[in-house]
Amino acid sequence: MAIPAKLQNELRQFQRLQQDLTTLSQQRLQMDLKLRETTHTLEEIRTVPEDAPIYRPIGSLLVRAKGRKEVEDLLTEEKETLEVRVKALERQENHLKERFTTMQKELSDALQAAGVSPGGAPSP
Repeated sequence: MAIPAKLQNELRQFQRLQQDLTTLSQQRLQMDLKLRETTHTLEEIRTVPEDAPIYRPIGSLLVRAKGRKEVEDLLTEEKETLEVRVKALERQENHLKERFTTMQKELSDALQAAGVSPGGAPSP
């Protein structure tokens, strides 16, 4: 039994949603990792004496910072930015998960109504 065109279109939308959710989850994990790394670096730099030479990246170069405070301020700002990004990605991810679950249920019901099992074979 052939799947109706409308249902095929909804299945394609569902697959795109699934891909978007996977991509978004990967982005969130990368941002979360960067946030943890920045937090750890910030904690470590606070243990360094104020007069110790510290370098910070500018592009692909390392440049000597004016002092620990300069690097600490930069890291604090980066941490705050990353926290906002992670929270935004989490909200987006949760929204997509809700849509995914709802669409999955609707498609399953529609496929059963059309006489097609979710595995792709016709229902007995």
